[in-house]
Amino acid sequence: MNALLIILAVIAVVLLFVGGFTASLKFLLWVGIVLLIVAVIVWLLRTLTGRRS
Repeated sequence: MNALLIILAVIAVVLLFVGGFTASLKFLLWVGIVLLIVAVIVWLLRTLTGRRS
């Protein structure tokens, strides 16, 4: 019975870490998409206004 509890605890910890990594990866994916959109908007504004740095 104790071995079963240890196995269940290890599986729970592994699933907790995998769930956390998946959630953080989804968050980072959205951050990347937002940054890409902002970069495209800035590039379009600089191209349309003719400003050069």
